[in-house]
Amino acid sequence: MYSILKKEIAHFFSSLTGYLSIGAFLLLTGLVLWIFPGDNNILDYGYSSLESFFLMAPILFLILIPAVTMRSFSEEKNIGTLELLMTKPLRDIDIILGKFFAALLLVMFSILPTFIYFWSVSQLGLQPGNVDSGGVWGSYLGLFFLAATFTSIGIFASSLSTNQIVSFILSILVSTVFFWSFDIIAGFPLFQGGSDYFIQQLGMNAHYVSISKGVVDTRDVLYFLSIIVVFVLGTKTVLESRKW
Repeated sequence: MYSILKKEIAHFFSSLTGYLSIGAFLLLTGLVLWIFPGDNNILDYGYSSLESFFLMAPILFLILIPAVTMRSFSEEKNIGTLELLMTKPLRDIDIILGKFFAALLLVMFSILPTFIYFWSVSQLGLQPGNVDSGGVWGSYLGLFFLAATFTSIGIFASSLSTNQIVSFILSILVSTVFFWSFDIIAGFPLFQGGSDYFIQQLGMNAHYVSISKGVVDTRDVLYFLSIIVVFVLGTKTVLESRKW
């Protein structure tokens, strides 16, 4: 697994993929939070809060992560190196996890510089340092689980096609369905009165919001881990089907 992880990280940063992904994420968040006027601009908002960032980051992840993961298996299939990779003394799960953790690390690299936003916001208040640290760290933890889940979906989508664009679009669609669709369904009048809560709990957004409050509930953690395991095993099944 570690050999695959190192190979993938090296590939990301030997091409423009890694730099463009990190750069695009930081540029967009920086412009929206600090430059462009509007409700999402921290300086215009008038409160020392990163709420706008944590609302915007999942939306950017829906584009960033599929862009990072789309080549994971699609490229290997397209250029014919997947068969060569499968002949090496590596289990299928080692290959999958190596690619999964490499993509996740790249996404984490894009998040790390945003800690500067946290420091900046903490210094902007009337009393420097007077910021809801628990909520901020909870939100970062929520972003980590969200990134890991989107990455597992992206890896799975990439294993289904030799076309990177198809993998990219499929990953966006599946991630969007899991993140937003249950909230939309729960909002229908038919489900008001009790069942709406249970429908919302099927979607990622409800669990992301819950963790972002700074209270880590094991149900939220198990939810994200369950989806990650399902899509990792789904990717394993797709790869094994080539041997049938």
